[in-house]
Amino acid sequence: MPPIKQYNENALFLRIAEGDEKAFRVLFDQYRERLFFFAWQLCHSAVDAEEVVQDIFLKLWENRARLADVDFPRKYIYMMARNRTLDLLSRISKNRQMIHEVWVNMSQSDHFADSLLNANESQQLIRQAVSQLSEKKQTIFTLSRQQGKTHQEIAGQMGLSVQTVKNILTEILKHIKAALAHHSELLAIVFWVQACSLLF
Repeated sequence: MPPIKQYNENALFLRIAEGDEKAFRVLFDQYRERLFFFAWQLCHSAVDAEEVVQDIFLKLWENRARLADVDFPRKYIYMMARNRTLDLLSRISKNRQMIHEVWVNMSQSDHFADSLLNANESQQLIRQAVSQLSEKKQTIFTLSRQQGKTHQEIAGQMGLSVQTVKNILTEILKHIKAALAHHSELLAIVFWVQACSLLF
């Protein structure tokens, strides 16, 4: 049997479903920092972000038998993270009812966020925000979000390190989120939740 490190995420889920603690540890090591960063960018609290991460992995282990039926582990994990941040957003938002409605809609329909972000007005606001960036940042945003290139591919094409690409993408997304927030807090939150996938 191959070492755990050679297993892909589907194989890890299968082993975890069987109660393999070593496989669970591998998954934890792979996702802990990513999920922490995802939550921290939303709540700006290390304590709350750590709570989200712990809760996700606790639920993964408690419900491990279900993991054998999961086809897309990465999507499954980030859906858990997205849903768990509802509590955080409710605590930090000035308009809890609005946030609640956003997350209910996003949970009920995978097309809700896409529809909101793809609306003509929303796209125009995003284009305006991107146009204010340097040429290099605009290029990186286009390669990542519109062409779907990986951090490694962008780094190679731009002559940058992978970490530099990640840092620049973080700056870009923060800039767009701030610009959208001037028009709609709801739109800014939805954009950030959807766009965070670009950082991993």
